[in-house]
Amino acid sequence: MSWRSHLSRNLKELRFLFCQTSSASSHTREFVQKNYTDLKTLNPKLPILIRECSGVEPQLWARYDMGVERCVRLDGLTETQINEKLEELAKAGAALKG
Repeated sequence: MSWRSHLSRNLKELRFLFCQTSSASSHTREFVQKNYTDLKTLNPKLPILIRECSGVEPQLWARYDMGVERCVRLDGLTETQINEKLEELAKAGAALKG
């Protein structure tokens, strides 16, 4: 998982959106609880935002250079699948840099 330490090279910001109570957001909440510290330790200058809103579908947003943003819906995904989506967003950032 060395790609995790390169998030700040490929992303300008990372945002997790989820509901505090819904079962649809449960895996996203668990992922954030288990992985936030590691992600922040490896990328101390990368803004990692946690946005909780009642009734919202779980989403992961990545902001790249020049204001380009990409969103991935996380509804129904397991923690492993969420990790894979995060890796895809990181690799997309590397591809955007060319």
